[in-house]
Amino acid sequence: MRALLIVNPKATTTSERARDVLVRALRSEVDLDIAHTSRRGHAAELAGRAAVEGLDLVVTLGGDGTVNEVVNGLLAQERTAESAPALAVVPGGSTNVFARALGLPMDWADGTGVILEALRDKRFRRISLGRANGRFFTFCAGFGLDAAIIKRVEDARKRGFSATPALYMRSMAAHFLDREVRRHPVISLEIPGRPARTGLSMAIVQNTSPWTYLGGRPMSPSPAASFDAGLDVFLLKRLTASAMVRTAGQLLAGRGAPHGRQIVAHHDLAKFRLQSARAQAFQLDGDYLGECDEVELDSVPDALRVAC
Repeated sequence: MRALLIVNPKATTTSERARDVLVRALRSEVDLDIAHTSRRGHAAELAGRAAVEGLDLVVTLGGDGTVNEVVNGLLAQERTAESAPALAVVPGGSTNVFARALGLPMDWADGTGVILEALRDKRFRRISLGRANGRFFTFCAGFGLDAAIIKRVEDARKRGFSATPALYMRSMAAHFLDREVRRHPVISLEIPGRPARTGLSMAIVQNTSPWTYLGGRPMSPSPAASFDAGLDVFLLKRLTASAMVRTAGQLLAGRGAPHGRQIVAHHDLAKFRLQSARAQAFQLDGDYLGECDEVELDSVPDALRVAC
């Protein structure tokens, strides 16, 4: 089996020594090449080249953003699960939402052990993916508040701050204080065959559960979301203080899906559209992608083979 290990040295918590151990372990099972990313979009290019060259497997070592790029590179040019290399994800980032959603251990060494066992047993899982404006995502998309918080966190990290739970909470509070955002909900939801829903303030789309982690605690507005179903979407009508506090408390409690008068939720959707009267922050898999006023979303069943 021919494989490529794609390493994002800026988005992994592993040391150089640990990476050497990982390479030796992988080479015990596959004919392995190694590539390091040097810029945004590089992982997608490397994965696309691996697919064109007919490799059997691409392994990632980095964060969820690296995984997202690799998935989009693998499935570019209308490749499918049958024609693209399989994916293996070593949990080497800080949060590793996708790897943990697959059931992999948080520790990179334990995760590598699971991957090696899967390769020996030829054990591959087919999972669905989400797609937003033509780009695949593995676990979540955000339109509005969620994505705006990610932008604030990314800006803070560029100034030297660490991406801690406290930083996320401060960023959420700062965005919430924007009165224009709170007083004028301008997002609408369109599901084929149903009346449009207007007057919404934010949307979180999940392809699996959880949505993210706060420290070690899983957070999931749509806990029924699954790699084996369509997309789930969670929306808030108005960003009132009471709604935010109630929803945050329910998320932290982890006792099922949040509920309340300001919440709109749908499960297992094949396709839908989000629109806004003004441009909204937009993110996929925790990676801020800028602002847009419309997002077309659909679920792609059995889109990817994953060794896990």
